[in-house]
This record gives sequence, structure tokens and C-alpha cells, in this order.
Amino acid sequence: MPRQPRLEYEGAIYHVINRGNYRRRIFTTNGAKEAFLRGLDEVATKLDWRVHAWVIMSNHFHIALETPRGDLVEGMKIWQGTFATRFNRLRSERGHLFQGRYKSLLVEGSDYLGALCHYIHLNPVRARLATAEQLGEWPWSSAHWIEHPKKRPAWFDASESLVHAGGLADNKPGRRAYREYLDFLATDSRAQKELKFESMCQGWVLGSAKFKKSLIEQHEELREHPEVQRTALGPDRDAVWSERLRHHLKKAKRREVDALTEPKSAEWKVRIAAAMKDETTVTNRWLAERLNMGGLHEVSRRVNALKNDSA
Repeated sequence: MPRQPRLEYEGAIYHVINRGNYRRRIFTTNGAKEAFLRGLDEVATKLDWRVHAWVIMSNHFHIALETPRGDLVEGMKIWQGTFATRFNRLRSERGHLFQGRYKSLLVEGSDYLGALCHYIHLNPVRARLATAEQLGEWPWSSAHWIEHPKKRPAWFDASESLVHAGGLADNKPGRRAYREYLDFLATDSRAQKELKFESMCQGWVLGSAKFKKSLIEQHEELREHPEVQRTALGPDRDAVWSERLRHHLKKAKRREVDALTEPKSAEWKVRIAAAMKDETTVTNRWLAERLNMGGLHEVSRRVNALKNDSA
């Protein structure tokens, strides 16, 4: 399975998730959780991270964070590596603590980030570790910090949670209203569906089609990534395929109109079709129509013949 795309840029916002190796319960003691938070404090302070929400469960964690310098990989390496070293030293153990590569979904600001914060805060409720009413006193998520502002470090920002829940102020009435909002959200499946809770850990991005398209346009390394092609494009896939076709036509010094006048089996057409099938999930039917290559089965036959000749 291809690796998830890892994109970094200044101001990027992520939903980061990771689990204990083999789903091992690694946060079973308060000491382990406190150590993990100390590591986050060290990294967030050093790299100027802005954290919007977090939760530590028994065998995994979630965090919504913003990287002003575009340094997610560096920060996660330090944070997870430091914790793993301390954890193994205290227990005289060796080996990987986490299951491997953490998952990081790019997050569009505003509505998507606010909804993600609520999703993260409700993790203990879904796991039946606390009720929504108890979240303010359950110490292992940022919902506790929202309820108790004096406990917040400088790098934590509660505003996205409060504003998204109805433009709430960061005062006692606003914080009480946020707790009531989470209580409502915890049992309202329609509201959860509207906020796309089921998609919070899927794919590589949480955002609108416009946001996805802008990322693909601005970051060329995304265009050929199978994970992007398979899970994120949906209706936008035609735009991505068209962009790749323009790229290959320019490289071959051809125009799309040339496809209408030259033979269906022209070598340059077959080479472009083969390249696009290697790079994307483009269909034979789409290639047949855009490159005037005849039936969809002809595209497959000619591309396979080209590959066999090159083998």
C-alpha cells in the first residue's frame, strides 16, 4: 500500500493520529500521559506550534495542530522519539512504541477545524470513559483546558472550538455553553453527520473540494500520489487527469486537437496513455475519448503491447 502523502508548508493545519504498536495500550498510567504532554509542550514551545485540540486515549492520541513554520515532520520526530525513549528507559524495554508512521490529514480552517476539535473532544465519550458533562473535569483532553483556562499553555488556542460551537466567548458563560454543546453533539447523530465525523480519520485531507484542488495545484508532488487519486478527488478527478494530460502533451510537443487528426494507434498517444495509467487512476474510456484512441479495450491492448515491447 502506498504511503500517505506528507505535505508541509507554512501555516498548515493537521489532524495527527497515532497508535501504540500492535494497538498496545501505552498510555495506561497518568505518568505516561503527563510525560507525553510534557513532550508536546517542549516541541510546541520550540517550534511555535499552535494546538487547537488534543486527546490522549489508552492506546492512541489525536491532535489538531498548526505549524507556522511548516515543520510537522521535524516536530513529530522529536515529540514521539523523545517520549518513546523515556518510556522504554523507565520500563527497561526496547523496540518501537508506536505502530509506525503517524497519520496526518491536512485540515481546512474554519468550519472543518472547528468540527475536528469537537470530534477530538468527544473521543472519551465515545469510548465511555466520561460523559459529555464530565469532559471539563476529565484531564486527558483539551476540553479540560477549555474549562480551566489557567491550565492552558501559551501554545494552546481554544478559539476554534468556542467560535464554531456558536460564536461563544472565552468566559464562564461561553465555556459552560460549550460543555452543553458537546453534550448535545454527543447524542445527535444527524449533527455528527453534518459535521462529517465519519470522515475525520479518512483519506489525506479534511476540507472542501476547492481546498483539495488548490493543494493539488500548488503542490505538484500530490498530483501523482495514489492516495490522492483514490480517496480525495471524487468529482475533481477529471480536473487532475486533464492537468496531467496537458503536462504530457506539452512534453510531447503536441496539442489535444492533434489527437483528432492522427491515427488512433499513434505511438505518442500510446506513450501518453501508458504514462497516465502509471501516474493516476485514469480510466481507459477517458483516455479513449480524450486521445481519440478508439474503444476502451484498444487503449488497454495498445498500452500493454507498449509495455511488453519495452520489457
